[in-house]
Amino acid sequence: MQRVVILVDVQNIYHTVRQGFATGFDYNQFWREVSAGREVVKAIAYATERGDEKQRQFQNILRAIGFEVKLKPYVERSDGSRKGDWDVGIAIDAMQYASLADTVILASGDGDFAILLERLHELYQVRTEVFGVADYTAFALIRAATQFHPIQGSLLLRR
Repeated sequence: MQRVVILVDVQNIYHTVRQGFATGFDYNQFWREVSAGREVVKAIAYATERGDEKQRQFQNILRAIGFEVKLKPYVERSDGSRKGDWDVGIAIDAMQYASLADTVILASGDGDFAILLERLHELYQVRTEVFGVADYTAFALIRAATQFHPIQGSLLLRR
């Protein structure tokens, strides 16, 4: 059975799905698709913590699906800029857990992860799959992945 590590950049997926389709991402369907016939050895969802109840409920749903949820404080600076990305944390975990897997699955459209996928191929000879909104996924990331899955159709929440 193929072993997989699943890493989800929650903020990136939230914003690109909302921007591209004006709806949400179906994490239950995503889990069904990526885990079908595979052994999930690690699954992490990276999110920001704002402290509101709706967000806590969402995080509990992710946990119930099977994700470990890692939280980072959401920071809004005095100049209005915001910070809360997990790029370094995702990269560290990908390098840490890749040796346990045959495939690393990344849900994000962030082109900064292209070099990470290239290194995972070189160092661990793993397959990499990227799930992202096609119009908002960096070409470099698509090119670096073994397989790109556009988020569409069944991966979108129905309204």
